[in-house]
Amino acid sequence: MKPLPLRKLLLAVIVVVFFIPSASWGMESDANKGPWEKFGLQAGYFLTSVDSGLRFGTGLGVDIDVEDLLGLDSTNSVFRANALWRFSDNRRHRLDLSWFSLNRDGTRQIGQDIVFEDKDGNEITIDAGTNVNAYFDLDIYELSYSYSFLQDERLDLAVQIGAYVMPIDVGLSATGLVNEERSASFTAPLPVLGLRMDVALTPHWFVRTGAQVFYLEYDNFSGSILQVNAALEYKPWDYLGIGLGFDTMKISVEAEGEDWPGVDFNGTIDFGYNGLQLYLRFFY
Repeated sequence: MKPLPLRKLLLAVIVVVFFIPSASWGMESDANKGPWEKFGLQAGYFLTSVDSGLRFGTGLGVDIDVEDLLGLDSTNSVFRANALWRFSDNRRHRLDLSWFSLNRDGTRQIGQDIVFEDKDGNEITIDAGTNVNAYFDLDIYELSYSYSFLQDERLDLAVQIGAYVMPIDVGLSATGLVNEERSASFTAPLPVLGLRMDVALTPHWFVRTGAQVFYLEYDNFSGSILQVNAALEYKPWDYLGIGLGFDTMKISVEAEGEDWPGVDFNGTIDFGYNGLQLYLRFFY
C-alpha cells in the first residue's frame, strides 16, 4: 500500500485553518441565511478498499482480477478534496468540485493463463508462471450543479446533474517464455444524475448524503456509474468543522474503438471502491 501523501494533507490543513478564515474575517455575517454555507472547502484522508477488473479486447479473452491475479494493492490511503459554492442569493443554486487519485502497481508470477486479443483480433496467451508487471492509475474529477427544491432551517434537498472525468491508465507487461505488453488509456467524460440531502440535526451537527447514477449505450460503447455517500459532520467553531464520511462507487466501461469522446480502446474496465474519509471542512 502506498503511503499517504502527508505533506499534501498538512499543507491543505494549514491553508484551511489559517489562511482562508483570515481572508473572511471582514465578511458580513450570514446568520440570516440559516445553516447552509455560501462556500465550503473540504480536505482529508480517504481510505479505500478497491476491486478492479480488466479485459483486453471484446471477443476472445478472460476477465482479469487485477488485485488477485496481478498483485495490485486492494487498499489505498489518499488525499481527497472537495469544494462547493452556492452562487445565488437564496443559496438554492450550488456548484461542487471534487478530486482524488488512486495509483497502484505491482509485480507477480501469475497462477493462471491470461488470454486476450491483440489489435488484429488474434488470440494471445500469457502462460501461468510468467512474471507480470501491472499498473492501474485513476484520477476522479467531478463537477456538478444542484438545485435545492426544498430548503429550510433543517433540510436541504436538491436534484443534481454533473459529469465525471476519469483519466484511466492501465496496462501489463510479461517477461519470460512470452514477452507481451498491453495497455489502455482514456479520459472518459461520464454524465450523472443524482439527489443530495443535507440535514441540520442541531446548529452544530449535520448529516450529509447523496446518490448519483449513470447508464448509457451508444453504438459500441456502454458505461455505468453508481455512487452513494453519507457523512456525519460536527461544527464546533465559526468557520471550521470535522467530519467522518462513507463513500462507495461502481464504474463499468466497455468500448470498441472511438464511439465515445475520450475513449479509444477495445475492452472492458470494471472498477469499484468502498471508502471512509476523515476530513476538515472550512465554510462561511
